Amino acid sequence: MNIENFLFGIYPYIALSIFFLGSLIRFDRDQYSWKSDSSQLLSKKYLRLGSNLFHVGILAIFGGHLVGLLTPHGIFLALGVSDMTHQIVAIVAGSIFGVIALFGALILWFRRMLNKRVSKASRKSDKFILSWLLITLIIGLSTIPVSFGHYNHGDPSVMILLSDWVKSIVTFNPQPELLANVDTVFKIHMFFGLTVFLVFPFTRLVHIWSAPFTYLNRPHQVVRSKRKFL
Repeated sequence: MNIENFLFGIYPYIALSIFFLGSLIRFDRDQYSWKSDSSQLLSKKYLRLGSNLFHVGILAIFGGHLVGLLTPHGIFLALGVSDMTHQIVAIVAGSIFGVIALFGALILWFRRMLNKRVSKASRKSDKFILSWLLITLIIGLSTIPVSFGHYNHGDPSVMILLSDWVKSIVTFNPQPELLANVDTVFKIHMFFGLTVFLVFPFTRLVHIWSAPFTYLNRPHQVVRSKRKFL
């Protein structure tokens, strides 16, 4: 078995299994760590701007990937959306929301790394996952010029192959051979994206599961000062 067959035929199931089972186990055994760990009390500077940009961008990107890659090809055609139209919409939307998310991630990254109070209070997992997401975004944006090159040549085949590969994974019929001729930058981006799912249960990202319902109804945290009251 070569490395690509493993990465795109087996690794997705390893990552997704840990994503679901790890999240369930953490919720069952360690609910007090199930929170976003906001650092707003330590420093408010640039937090709202960075957080809003990052969340808007990343949610739009995730939704776009979900719809664009999992929607059956025939549905797009039935709606009058040609492959080339689909591709240019994905390029434009990906560029806009990718840049928004990137600016937000950069603000949050510099704040967490360079603000002494925030950095000292951060876990290693906080710094790791933010850095990993930032790199994943940069690689994702690096696919845009490649996709635009395919578009200029009237070639939507890579987009279709990526979509078919994703569908093969979710239908438990993995076909890593579909990616044999796909540009390397897409494969690197997919590996980084899959790894986000792999490490998800071990980071603060688990709070995503609770939005917007159970997170709002969670019990209050009790904070007691170590200083004695006079």
